[in-house]
Parts: sequence; structure tokens; C-alpha cells
Amino acid sequence: MPLQDLTPQLRTRLNRMEKAVGWFVFLAAVLLLFGFGYYIYHTAERKGWFLIKAPFFTYVKSSEGLNVADPVVMMGFPVGQITRIHAMPPGDKHNVLVEFEVRDNYFRYIWTGGSYVKVNSAGFLNQRQLEVTRATNGYAIVVTQPVSIHSLDEARSLMTAAPGHWQLSQDVTNANAEILFHAYDSLEQVFDATNAALLATGILESNSIYIYNNTVNRDRVVAAWDGRYHRYKIFKPGDDNAYLHAVETPPVSEQLQGMISQVQNALPGILSLTNKLAAVLDNAANVTSNLNSTIVAAQPLVTNFAVISGELREPGGPLVWALGTNGNAQTQGALTNLNSLLSNTDTNLGALLINLAGITSNLNAQVQANTNMLGGISKAVVDADDLVQGLKRHWLLRSAFKTNAPAKK
Repeated sequence: MPLQDLTPQLRTRLNRMEKAVGWFVFLAAVLLLFGFGYYIYHTAERKGWFLIKAPFFTYVKSSEGLNVADPVVMMGFPVGQITRIHAMPPGDKHNVLVEFEVRDNYFRYIWTGGSYVKVNSAGFLNQRQLEVTRATNGYAIVVTQPVSIHSLDEARSLMTAAPGHWQLSQDVTNANAEILFHAYDSLEQVFDATNAALLATGILESNSIYIYNNTVNRDRVVAAWDGRYHRYKIFKPGDDNAYLHAVETPPVSEQLQGMISQVQNALPGILSLTNKLAAVLDNAANVTSNLNSTIVAAQPLVTNFAVISGELREPGGPLVWALGTNGNAQTQGALTNLNSLLSNTDTNLGALLINLAGITSNLNAQVQANTNMLGGISKAVVDADDLVQGLKRHWLLRSAFKTNAPAKK
């Protein structure tokens, strides 16, 4: 039905419906744009599009397992990604150039006193990953404070105008390569009157020094430390990125190949060892067989020893085992006879003593009764001695009483 054929009420309602649909489409488009913008913002924030990124590069032996956009980690956190992998030209001492970025504020952990790149294995499919180690001393490799070059007079003027804001961006050395002033030292320390003679011995490029204002920061990396010249190098368009040394572990395939080679080299020795082990086991089987036979043969000996030990544990067992079954009775009889003999000996000894006492008593009585007995006995002994001496002098009996001749004087 044509629109002009509609009644005024229907036209009014249709116009209102068209406006409602128009507003709905407009709000839907706004919400869609808002959601798309939020998604882009969230993705940019997650990937660090709004953060400062520090560019670095390193050299590796092989690009195997490394790909552009692979994450770079530090302390287990994803801190950046690989931006470029490129083979070096023929004749170069390096094989592969790898460039990568590290987001703020993780690149502020990268210092000269121990930061480097570790190329680690990240899986069993020859995947590898870059890991940047943090350091706790030295100089920051990249900085966001702009570095400027000034003469000594200009640097002294800047120090006077803004005291405490200016610091060195280089090491000041003397002719012997000894560091007189370190980077980050304040200009007040450098231009102190007590250090004037020390500063005079320093070697400066064109009588100028590299300094920076510690209150000024840029939204990008503006300089990197150059260890060859002991100063920060100002970044310019087309300049190389900051360099980090890489410590590369062999890929998993090379490690497996090395393990296989070691196993192949050790296999003959393993086979020889197994043969020797088989011989040892055979000998051990023979020994155990012989030992079993020995144990069977020694079983009667063990039984007899058990019987003997049982007999020895019985009361009087050692005597019975040594003298036989009749030994105990014989020993008991011998002890009984010995006891009787001792008893009789005691009795006889008593009687003997009594008789001896009687004899001595009689003798005493005889001596007491006959007082001349001792004198007679003494005279008899003297007469007997004279008789013997006379017999010695008789010619017939002289040879029977041989005496030692007296020694001649």
C-alpha cells in the first residue's frame, strides 16, 4: 500500500517507529565501536603497544627453534618478543643475528654487571626461547634520559644553574686507563675543588664530557652504553640496537644425537660387561651348588655338635663326656676311699702322737731317775771316739781310713 494512502494516524505511528529503529541502529553502532575500541585498547595494553620498548640484538649459532614474534622472558615473565632473525653475510664471524624488544620497565633490569641472553630449550620439538637475565650492579645498558655533550665550562654553568640535576654519562679515565670518575657521578663531585687536579689528568674527547639531566625522561630509549668507549652512545636513526651477549645451549636434537653417539660408543663396553656379568653369575651358581653340597655333608657334624652341646649342658656333663658313663661312679668311689683314708690317717696320727708322748714321758722319767745316765752316755761317746782314732793308726786298718794329706808348706 502506498504511503500516501495511509491514514494520518498510521503515518504518525510509522514515523515514530522509524525514529526508534534509527536510534536503535545508532546506539548499536556506538556500542559496537566502543567494544571494538576497548578490545583494541586492551590488546594494545596487553601487548605493551603504549609502553617504551628497548631494542636489543644478539648473535646465535643457529636459528633453529626461534621464530619472529616468539616471546622473550625474564624471571619467568614475558617481557618482549623477537622482531627479526637474519643470517649474517658470508665471511662474518657470526652466524645469525637476532633482534628483539624488551618492554618498560623490564629493560631497566638489564645492566652491564651480569645481564646476558640465554637461549634455552622450550620443548621437545626443537623449540627454543630467549631469556634475558637481570643484573644488580653496573650501568643500565639503555636509558631514556637524553645524553648531551658539553664543554667543561658549559657543564659547570649547567651545574650552577640546576644544582643536583646533572650527572656524568661516561667514565672519565686517565692515560693508564684508570677510572677517575664513574658514570652517574654528580657534576658537583667532578668539579669539586679537591678533585681539580684529578680532573686535569683525565682524558676527555675534544675537552668535552657526556652528561644528562636526571629530571628529564623521554618516551623512548635515547642512548645505550658502549663498553668500548666507557660512555653512553646517543641513538640516531639507523643506528644499531643495544648488544647483549648470548649463551646458547645446544638444541634438543643435537643433545639427543650426542646421547645416541655416547650410547653407541659405550655399547661395546656394555656388551662386554654383560658377558662378564653372565660369567660371574655362572660362577656364583656353581659356588652356591658346591656350598649346598657342603652344607648337606656338614649336617651330621652339626647334629653331633648339637648332641654334644646338649650333653655338656647337663649336670656333670663334661665329666661324663670325658670319662664315660662309669667315670662318675669311679670318681665317687675314689673320693669315698680318700675320705676314709683321711679319717684313718687322722685316727692313726692321733694314736702315734699319744705313743710318742708316752715314749718321751718315759725317757724323761728315766733321765730324772738316773742322774748319772747323761754322764755315762757322754763317757761312752768319748771312749768310742778314742777307739776309732786308735783303729785309724793301726797299720792293718790304716788303708780303710783314708784321709787327705796335709798340704805341704
